[in-house]
Amino acid sequence: MKKRNIALLSLLLVLSFCLTACKPAPETGSTGASSADGAAGNEEGLNIAIVSSPSGVDDGSFNEDNYNGVLAFIENHPNAKVTPIKEPTGDPAAGVKQVADIVADYDVIVCCGFQFAGIGDIAEENPDTKFILVDSYPTVGGEEKVVDNVYAMQFAEQESGFFAGISAALETKTGKVAVVNGIAFPSNVNYQYGFEAGVNYAVKNMGAKAELVELPSYAGEDVTGKNVGGNYVGNFNDEAKGKVVGEALIKEGVDIMLVAAGGSGNGVFTAAKEAENVKVIGCDVDQFDDGKTGSGNVILTSVLKVMHMNVEKQLNAIADGSFKGENALLHADTDSTGFVKEEGRHQLSEETIKKLDEAYGEVKNGNIVPPSNFSEETPEQFKGL
Repeated sequence: MKKRNIALLSLLLVLSFCLTACKPAPETGSTGASSADGAAGNEEGLNIAIVSSPSGVDDGSFNEDNYNGVLAFIENHPNAKVTPIKEPTGDPAAGVKQVADIVADYDVIVCCGFQFAGIGDIAEENPDTKFILVDSYPTVGGEEKVVDNVYAMQFAEQESGFFAGISAALETKTGKVAVVNGIAFPSNVNYQYGFEAGVNYAVKNMGAKAELVELPSYAGEDVTGKNVGGNYVGNFNDEAKGKVVGEALIKEGVDIMLVAAGGSGNGVFTAAKEAENVKVIGCDVDQFDDGKTGSGNVILTSVLKVMHMNVEKQLNAIADGSFKGENALLHADTDSTGFVKEEGRHQLSEETIKKLDEAYGEVKNGNIVPPSNFSEETPEQFKGL
C-alpha cells in the first residue's frame, strides 16, 4: 500500500509541475500583465487588440490617441493586456480580413478608422467578442446597422475644424490659409468643411482677412465619388508626398495650414519647419511637441477629437458589465471636440483665444452647427455666415 501511495503521490506532483510549467506565455508584443500576473485575486483581465492604419499606434496622432485610451484602462486594470496590430495597406477589405483573422483570439478589438466599417458581419458572427469602432459605424451586409457587441463612435470633426479655421483666419499674416488632408474619408472631409466654414465665419463676423487656398491637382473625392476640393495627399502614411503638398501651398503664399493627414502630415510639418514664418495647426491630439524646431515651434494650436477618453470609457463599461452596442456621434457637449489653449502648448493671441472661447460656447450649445461631409450645407452655404 505504501509503495502504491508513494507512486500515486509522485505522479500527482509531476502532473502539477507540468500544468504550471507548460502554461502559455503572454503574447509577444503585448502591453500589460497576463491574467496570472495580475493584481489581487488573480482575476482574469481583458485581452485587447487594437488594429490601426499603416501609420501604427505611435503616429503621434489619431492611432496613438486611441492607443492611449487602452493604456489608461490597463493602468487601472493591470490584469488586462493589449496587442497593437498594424494593418499595412489601409484598404477596407484588408482591414476587415485582418480583424477576421484575429477575432477568436481576443476579448475586445479596438478598430481605428473608417476602413473598418465592414466588421459588422464579423461582430454578429462572434457575439462574445466586444468591438470598439472609431470613426465609423458598422455595416452588416453592406448596410449600416447598430450591432449589440459594437460600440461605434464618430466625432463631429467639423466642430474642431471650425475652431481651426477661425484660428487660422485670425492669425494669418499673408492672408492665405489652407487645410491638408490624408484621404477623403468622412472624418477628413468633416475637418475640411469645418475649417473652410470657420475661415468664412471669421472673415464675416470677426474682422479677419483671409482666403482659402486649394490646389486643383490635390482635390479629393469623398466616398460617394463627389469632388470635395481641398488638398488631399491621398494617403495617411506618405511623408514625402505630404511634404510636396505642403511646399506647394507655401509657394502659393499660405502661412497657416490645418494638417489632418496622419503620418503624411509629418511631411507637411517638415515643409513648415524648413520655410520661414509658416505655422501649422495640429489635429486630433495636442501636437505641440511635434512642432519643435530648434528653439522655435511651428504649431499654432491643435484641434482635438478626444478619442482616448471615449475608448477608455467603453473599456470600463466592458469590464463592469454595462457595455451596450451603439452608434454614437460625439460633440463638444461631451467635451469630445475642442482646441488647445493651455499655456505653453499654443501660440495664439489672447484676442484669438477670447473669440475662440465665444465660438466654442456657441457650438457647444448648438447655436452654431458647422457643415459636415453629408450635411445639406456646404461651407459656402453655412448658416452661421
